[in-house]
Amino acid sequence: MPGSVRFAADLIGVFRMLTERLNEQDVIAAIQNPAAQVGDRSSSIRINRLTATPAGPKVFVKIETNHGITGWGEIDQLEPQVAAALARSLFELLDGENPTRIEHLWQKLFRAHRNVRGGPFMVHTIAGIDMALWDIAGKLWNTPVYRLLGGPARDRIRVYPSATATKPGAGPGEWSANPGDIQRFVTYIQGERNRVGADGMVIFDAHCALPPPFLIQLAAALNPTDVNFIEEVAVPGNIEVFKRLKAAIRIPLATGERDRTIWEFIPYLQERCLDIIQPDCAHTGGITQMKKIATLAEAYHVPIAPHCVTTELGVSASLHASAAVPFFVIHEYYPQITPQGLIRKNWTVDKEGYASLPQGPGLGVEIDEKVLAELAKRPHRPEWPTRGRLRDGSIADY
Repeated sequence: MPGSVRFAADLIGVFRMLTERLNEQDVIAAIQNPAAQVGDRSSSIRINRLTATPAGPKVFVKIETNHGITGWGEIDQLEPQVAAALARSLFELLDGENPTRIEHLWQKLFRAHRNVRGGPFMVHTIAGIDMALWDIAGKLWNTPVYRLLGGPARDRIRVYPSATATKPGAGPGEWSANPGDIQRFVTYIQGERNRVGADGMVIFDAHCALPPPFLIQLAAALNPTDVNFIEEVAVPGNIEVFKRLKAAIRIPLATGERDRTIWEFIPYLQERCLDIIQPDCAHTGGITQMKKIATLAEAYHVPIAPHCVTTELGVSASLHASAAVPFFVIHEYYPQITPQGLIRKNWTVDKEGYASLPQGPGLGVEIDEKVLAELAKRPHRPEWPTRGRLRDGSIADY
């Protein structure tokens, strides 16, 4: 039929035009993986190497591509040698893949071990890989990651350091809630409020270490100090505990650093037992999951105050996600965690306590691999939290 011949001829013409614009590698990539073909330089980029380097308590993930573009990510809060081995084992699922298909690769990694889906080792490791993939995507398209997430929702990001830890320990039991214990807490926190003034923020981190009855009594005594919120009010796992605390405490409550992926945040929001959620980019599955969690929380009018105890590599990843989130309070940041000379970043913190938006393509950080190699040679001894003991000899969380 003449119409059919003409239609075929038109297709041939279109195909010829496309092949003139694409190099041979692009065409092969498009045939092998049509979903990866987006008609620009990203169509032929492929992952060809993954390196996981333990250095102190952290693991630094480097993903390389056939285009010479590399991405960096950080694995946190795991035994480093185990985390590095797990990251290397996952390379088999990444080899030859287009690194810009970030959602696809996240799902591929997460679902690969369907019988043990989730959990800290898998999700923290995926988080480091996810950061590196976003870093590659930003470098490929020469733009900061937060622009790939929808652009900045703010001009700068408020940050805070954690201050001095304190605990009562003077009564008949470690958490006896006797008047002396409570007064020591109140005096310390009132001193911090006086120091920062009414415009500053005072956050009390219970760190899941206080039994609910004690926390309820303590929170009542803290009301006059105008604490902005109480962090980590209980160990995750029993939503009824959070509901009880929310019903009894007037101060805003927050948690989230020990929760992983969007699914673990759903009960808090559905039961309305938190005022602020605190996802950690390195704990909850990387930038991909952190953005989803923030969007879910936004639907419940709950802002985020990200937890973060990484080096400035992980901090940068978290800042990119935070920059693109509309409902936001404040971001945790410990500058002293980053080993000297390891990371060059292009964001700063001003005198008012605000971080500038990261600049440059990708995450906006550079890793000195010579410094990293030297750090990797140093022996690392984990500091297990359960070394603590109560007066009766039983194991303490802290």
